Amino acid sequence: MKQNIKYLCAGLILSAAAVDMYGQIGAPFIHDPSTIVECDGKYYTFGTGGGGLISEDGWHWSGGAVRPGGGAAPDAMKIGDRYLVAYSATGGGLGGGHAGRILTMWNKTLDPNSPDFKYTDPVVVASSVEDEDCDAIDVGLMLDPTTGRLWCTYGTYYGFIRQVELDPATGFRVEGNEAIDVAVDCEASVMMYRNGWYYLLGTHGTCCDGANSTYTIYVGRSRSVNGPFIDNVGRTMIEGGGRKVLSTEGRRVGPGHFGRYIIEEGVEKMSCHFEADLDQGGRSVLAIRPLLWKNDWPEAGDPFEDGVYEIETARNGYALEMTVDFVRTGGGMGGMGGGRNGGASAPASVPNQQLSEVIDSWPKGDCQARNGYYVARPWQRWTVQAVPDAGGYLGGPYYKILIAGTERALAATADAEVQVVSAFTGADEQLWRIDQLTDGSFRIMPKKVPGHSEPLALVSMGDCTPTLAGFNFSSDNSKWYFRHFEPLK
Repeated sequence: MKQNIKYLCAGLILSAAAVDMYGQIGAPFIHDPSTIVECDGKYYTFGTGGGGLISEDGWHWSGGAVRPGGGAAPDAMKIGDRYLVAYSATGGGLGGGHAGRILTMWNKTLDPNSPDFKYTDPVVVASSVEDEDCDAIDVGLMLDPTTGRLWCTYGTYYGFIRQVELDPATGFRVEGNEAIDVAVDCEASVMMYRNGWYYLLGTHGTCCDGANSTYTIYVGRSRSVNGPFIDNVGRTMIEGGGRKVLSTEGRRVGPGHFGRYIIEEGVEKMSCHFEADLDQGGRSVLAIRPLLWKNDWPEAGDPFEDGVYEIETARNGYALEMTVDFVRTGGGMGGMGGGRNGGASAPASVPNQQLSEVIDSWPKGDCQARNGYYVARPWQRWTVQAVPDAGGYLGGPYYKILIAGTERALAATADAEVQVVSAFTGADEQLWRIDQLTDGSFRIMPKKVPGHSEPLALVSMGDCTPTLAGFNFSSDNSKWYFRHFEPLK
C-alpha cells in the first residue's frame, strides 16, 4: 500500500455496476482487499479505509462489510468458530510518516446484522517507528495446516517484509517472538502452504496511481516457514527475487494483494484487486481468478471467455456431442498416390461441414448427449456464453451451452443424466458452472439437477457415456478441456 491515497479516496465515492467478465459484477470497488472469507453462506472481503464488500453468490458484490479501525490493507481468516481480522494503522507514508502498527481483533460473525456481531478491542502485534527499515502496514495472515501455528507478515517498499508469530487462540503476538526479515522490494505480502512448500507472495511495483500503477504479484517458496523464500531462478526474495503470478493484462492494470481460497481439492481461487479497470472508470476493482499450480508454482488462471468450443473429456480425448446420425462430408482420400503427382498444383481446400447441411436431418425434439471422436462436425461445436442475470458462484457467472448456431441446449435431467433439449429456456438445469481446476483442466457442473440436492458434475462414466456424478479431482473422468476456441462475433 504505497502513496497517492488521494486517488483511492476519490475512486470510492463513484458508483457503477457494469458486467465485466474479467472481474466481478455489481459494485466490486475496493482497494487492498483482504483474503475472501465465507461466513454463514456469504462471502466477505475488507479493504483500506474500513468497510468492504459482501456477496451472496461470489459473483455479484456490493458494499456493506463492516470493519472498525480504519487504516489500511487488512486481512481476515476463520480460526475455529471465530473470525480474526488484522489491519494496519498509519504506516506506508500514510499520515505523513513511516511509523505504523499492526492490530488484530476477533468477531463471532462477519454479518453486521447478526446479534452476535461485535468486534473485540484491537491489540497491537507489530509496530514500526519513523526511521525504521520496515513499515508496519499491509498485513497478511497464514495458519500453518501442518503445525497449527499462526504467522503474520507485513511491510512495504520502504524497507523489509517482516514475519512474526501470533497466538492462534488469542491473536496476540507470541511472547518473546522476534520479527525476522523475509523479503524486500515488495509489499502486500501473505503466506500460504501447499505440498510441503511455504510460499511468500508479495506485490512489486507502484500502486495508488490508477492506470499508471505498475503493481505485479510475485512469489517465492521455501521448505521452511521462515524462509529463505527462493524464486524459479534461484534468487531469494530478500534479494528482491520473485516469480510472476499475475501482472497487468489488457485494460486491467496493476494487480495486487493476493488471497487464496480453497473450495475443495483441485478447485482453488485467487483474489486480488486491479489498481485500475479502464472499462469501469479506471477504478480499483476486486478480481477473482482460478488458481493454477504448475510444477508446484502458483499461477493465475485466465477468466473463461464466451466462444465456440469443442468440449473434450480428459478421459480419452473424445468430444462431447449431440447424439445424431453421422453425415459424411466431401474430401475423400485426396492424399492417396503419394508423390506421383508431385508436379500438380495444390488442391482446393475442403470446406467445413455447415450446420445448414445437417440440421434438417436432426430430430425435432430432445436428444441424448454422448462422447465421440472429434471430427469437426456441427453437432460437436458448442457455443458457451455467460448468462449475467442468472446469478453466479465464486469468481464466475453461470453459462449456457448450446449447439453452435442453434438454441439446442445442454441440460441436466432428473435421472442425473445429460441431454440436449430443443430450446434454451434459462432453467437452472440448463445453466452451467465452469471452474478451471488447479491442473488447468475444467470442471463443468449444472446449477441444479432436478430432484437432487447434492452437487453433481459432468463426468465420463464410460468412453462414450457422459453423465452426472460426484466430482473427483483424482479421476480424469471428472475433467474436461475446451478446444478450438472461436470468439463470439
